[in-house]
Amino acid sequence: MRFHISPERELHKRDPMLYGHFLEHFHRQVYGGVFDPGSPLADEDGFRKDVLEALRKIQTPIIRWPGGCFVSSYNWKKGVGPNRQPVFDKAWRVEDPNTFGTDEFIKLCRKLNCEPYICTNAGTGTAEEMSDWVEYCNLETEGEYARMRIANGFREPHKVRYWSIGNENYGHWEIGAKGTLEWARLAAESTKMIQHVDPTTSLTAAALVDLDWNISLLRSCAQRLDWISIHAYWDAIHHTNDLAPYGRCMSYTAETETAIRRVRGLLTAMGLENRIRIAFDEWNLRGWYHPNIHTAYQGRTKEEYLYPRDDNDRNSSYTMADAVFSACFLNTLLRNADIVGMANFAPMVNTRGGIFTYPEGIVLRTTYHVFDMYVNLMGDTLLDCWAQDVEPYVTPGLEGEVVVDMVDCAATRDSRTGAIAIACVNKHETDAKEIALHLPVRGCVTVTSLIGESADDYNDIGRDHVHPVCNSSAIIEQTDDMLRLRLPAHSVSVVQIQ
Repeated sequence: MRFHISPERELHKRDPMLYGHFLEHFHRQVYGGVFDPGSPLADEDGFRKDVLEALRKIQTPIIRWPGGCFVSSYNWKKGVGPNRQPVFDKAWRVEDPNTFGTDEFIKLCRKLNCEPYICTNAGTGTAEEMSDWVEYCNLETEGEYARMRIANGFREPHKVRYWSIGNENYGHWEIGAKGTLEWARLAAESTKMIQHVDPTTSLTAAALVDLDWNISLLRSCAQRLDWISIHAYWDAIHHTNDLAPYGRCMSYTAETETAIRRVRGLLTAMGLENRIRIAFDEWNLRGWYHPNIHTAYQGRTKEEYLYPRDDNDRNSSYTMADAVFSACFLNTLLRNADIVGMANFAPMVNTRGGIFTYPEGIVLRTTYHVFDMYVNLMGDTLLDCWAQDVEPYVTPGLEGEVVVDMVDCAATRDSRTGAIAIACVNKHETDAKEIALHLPVRGCVTVTSLIGESADDYNDIGRDHVHPVCNSSAIIEQTDDMLRLRLPAHSVSVVQIQ
């Protein structure tokens, strides 16, 4: 298998926001996750210091909050100020203490030096309530809500640039779901009112891979949108938690580009590809487990709908399958970074996130280490990379066998140092694979690999099996114009040429 890389042919720069994250009021993501004032590991503002340190290491560029389904019945005004009362979250059917609201979210982002991205309530909310939220965050002194923020102890505006109109409002599962024309009208009025408050905001609206929905939305307010938002969870196990085995997870890598390609085509057809970018602002291999919530039946007892959510935090669920799939998707994002400018791994902490918290510390799951490698080892400029004689990998899918490329590569250059980095993913469950990278090789070469003892290997409390390691033995041969490598089975490797 050969991959040809042209260092002279720079395709596009990727936005750092491709490596963004997502935080929702679901299970232990916020309370007991990133925010835990009662913990001895928390700082003076109640944030877990070990979680903050882990998020800083992967240079978290942007966080989307507060949902997700949670936001479609969320009243932001009840989550600010000194007199907060617990509220019943109608989306997830639990009581939210309301102690983590807008100001706490902004504090979190400031501690991480990252952009806040607020998703507004377009379910039970109104265009006026959304624009009031922007007033609270972004106006200096004008109006009721800027003065409310100042009275709450924040004299300077929060300066939130990124805002989303709603979350998955096309779905029957969403509180306040909308029809196509109804959505277009609400999005048009909401974007208009928000820009009347602050014309410097960068706006997106909930969309999906559906022509009628997107055409209606774009016809109504394309002139006010900077983004179009899409989501994907490939292993849709929300009601069963029946995790796909490694082979089926690899079959999903055949679909990582499908949504992007279709939405790109629509934007191009409407002449918007140079004005509106894609925000892939929720993604993960596996859907979150929440049985008997998005059904007409609903769970009658907490044993039916609430307690099973603890199974999201079984660390043995997050194996090399998750890592290899995530690396393949990040490669897809890099190849499409001319039109995909933001992506948010869902979620950031606990549930299906890359970081797991427990009272005495944290576990870094396999997917966390993928972000660590891509953020800290890969460059910011995509180079032309094309494959030749790539071996097919036949793997079981949901409806029969699926054929995918055995190895997936993406090549980058660091615009500051000139260093070249190539992400190489071997999808085979049990076999190492040899590849040849054809490019000028005139410098020090290092290989960093994420390897598991088996495809089902994982990290847990007291079990740090999977983490990036220097893998010099991967280099078989090096010449002035070629590098031959042996990639371990089910592995993610980054080759750096200084």
